[in-house]
Amino acid sequence: MKVQLLRNATLVITVNNKVLLVDPMLAPRYAYDPIMMTAGNERNPTTELPVTGEALDALIKRVDAVLVTHTHPDHWDVTAKELLPKGIPLFTQPASLAEIQTAGFTQAQAIETHMHWQGIDIYRTCGRHGTGEIEEKMGIVSGFVIKHGHHVVYIAGDTIWCEAVQQALDTYKPTHIIVNGGGARFVVGDSIVMNVGDVITVVKYLPQAKVYVVHMEAVNHCQESREDVRKAIHENGFAERCFVPEDGEVFM
Repeated sequence: MKVQLLRNATLVITVNNKVLLVDPMLAPRYAYDPIMMTAGNERNPTTELPVTGEALDALIKRVDAVLVTHTHPDHWDVTAKELLPKGIPLFTQPASLAEIQTAGFTQAQAIETHMHWQGIDIYRTCGRHGTGEIEEKMGIVSGFVIKHGHHVVYIAGDTIWCEAVQQALDTYKPTHIIVNGGGARFVVGDSIVMNVGDVITVVKYLPQAKVYVVHMEAVNHCQESREDVRKAIHENGFAERCFVPEDGEVFM
């Protein structure tokens, strides 16, 4: 299995000779307005994709299926809807299926709990996109576990550390964990994705797994930088198994 970070939470996963595109946000830099009620006011995405337009077109032609954890625009954007073929296989959570179908994607399917596709097992997990009233407004989110051979990769999605994440770690015992960091938040309330404290909790909870932190330095509501997370990793002695990939990096 090979995993590349494009930008934010957008991943390219090659498994069993198939290419999965996860949470595509494909717009050029500054295409969208800032997320409101946050500390930052920079337009989104705040950085370019690490590939040329020509390379992106070539990548899209290689993609066999798309995996969407939820439909917030930093995970499923207007550009992705325009560029991806409407007949491509697309897997998502039940709560997002109707919206994706309305966008014209004829082969979209919801994963309730488990799907076996092209020799690959995909399991859906739950999460919490914040706490209290903000969590209610953010809506339902999911993660996915991709299993093939001895590789078990858990993509946690937009979630804080919570019982659902703990349950996923207990159930699937992933060899590799990809978490959305950055401590994104609004001007009121708690973080809506993992902050450095949550990341360290994940690393401590499953000592045999490698952990990768993505979802940083791309959207204006994220409060923590890659350097912030790396500093916490080193201070806690986890540099041997917790990593912060750069945009474009193949990290597995």
